[in-house]
Amino acid sequence: MSIKLAFIGAGSTIFMKNVVGDLLTFPALASAEIALMDIDAARLDESRLVAEILVRDAGTKARVTTHLTLNPALDGADFVVTAFQVGGYDPATIIDFKLPKAAGLDQTIGDTLGVAGIMRALRTVPELFRVALAMQRLCPDAWLMNYVNPMVMNCWALSEAFPDLNVMGLCHSVQNTVMELAHDLDMAPEDLRYRVAGVNHVAFFLDLTDTQGRDLYPALRQGYGEGRLPKPPLLMPRCPNKVRYEVMKHFGYFCTESSEHLAEYTPWFIKRDRPDLIENFGIPLDEYPKRCIEQRAEWQDQAAELTSGAPLNHTKSHEMGADIINAIVTDTPLVTYINMANRGQIPHFPEGLPVETPCLVDGNGVQPTVVDDIPVQLRALMQSQISVQELAVSGMLKEDLSLIYQAAKMDPHTAAELDLNQIDALVTAMLEAHAEDGMFGAFPGIQVDEWIARKSA
Repeated sequence: MSIKLAFIGAGSTIFMKNVVGDLLTFPALASAEIALMDIDAARLDESRLVAEILVRDAGTKARVTTHLTLNPALDGADFVVTAFQVGGYDPATIIDFKLPKAAGLDQTIGDTLGVAGIMRALRTVPELFRVALAMQRLCPDAWLMNYVNPMVMNCWALSEAFPDLNVMGLCHSVQNTVMELAHDLDMAPEDLRYRVAGVNHVAFFLDLTDTQGRDLYPALRQGYGEGRLPKPPLLMPRCPNKVRYEVMKHFGYFCTESSEHLAEYTPWFIKRDRPDLIENFGIPLDEYPKRCIEQRAEWQDQAAELTSGAPLNHTKSHEMGADIINAIVTDTPLVTYINMANRGQIPHFPEGLPVETPCLVDGNGVQPTVVDDIPVQLRALMQSQISVQELAVSGMLKEDLSLIYQAAKMDPHTAAELDLNQIDALVTAMLEAHAEDGMFGAFPGIQVDEWIARKSA
């Protein structure tokens, strides 16, 4: 069977390489049409060259096409991958970090929660809606496989506005954490057995055992208590994993997202008047802008190497997108972790909220499993995230900026550092900066300048 994969945001060449390279490792997908779409013609051409080298190296009959607009890329697609960043490093990321820092609010990544995460959603959701509207016309039965952060806000808005669209949110936080835990326990990742549930980036390992069913949590707790754990991190070299272990110490379970992320989702670790916390837990402030600058500096050399024509020697990545496509196309059962709209799989949480649970994938699509035993303390921690996300999504769908301000005020880290009026001023400044750069205002009912003027009157 020949399928069509539309990759929206294909200028993300390294990520495209992983997903497309993985796709070509499955015989049933080897004749796929791979439609690459991006608004940056130069980056799109670089990605085309990389994809064509992957096809050549794999010896398959896959066909690569490139598009600068959505419609031809989406026309007749069976699967649609979204992997883009609206506004890029300059100006979007600069605004997201510079203005909060000036207001007294430090951040690490800013792509999921907090004032930066909310602004990222405001920039991104309208573009995802454009994709969804085009899919309704051109490929209504396709699966939208969203990799774009903030995952929960993006997928929640999509599922509410387009209830008939097949939407799944994909993230590598579970498989990355398995690798980190195996590293700390001196075990092979395939020898861990686990069950995870929650909301993206703040899900927890509810069960963690070895192949014999032995509970591995005592070893983690003892190792942390004795100072042997965490070991130097396997995947995030600038951020020791102390935050996750400290949260485990106090709440009993290990979180799926890295310490650099988790530190800014909570009120306990990043405090301007407590530099000892930053130092003791090894929290890399302004980590995301640093990465952006480094990646921009390194890209020309990377691009030259990737597009030189030399074999790329692709090995299967840890992303699950291609595995999921193969499971659906070939009706081969696969169990993996996917963010799906809550239709009862976590009964304690709101209907429609994207939740991350084990899912069975096969020819019938995606069937999430029910997890109804999340401990109350973990639900409370997750709810502090969900309240922010629900307010932000409601603000976007109702086109009511007052809910956006309230979302920022409910953010745990923001509220721990700034008072209500300071948060008001910061959100206003960020909205105005985004509007000035043309990245905001895509919701017809939200006219930033007029709304702020009324609010200030």
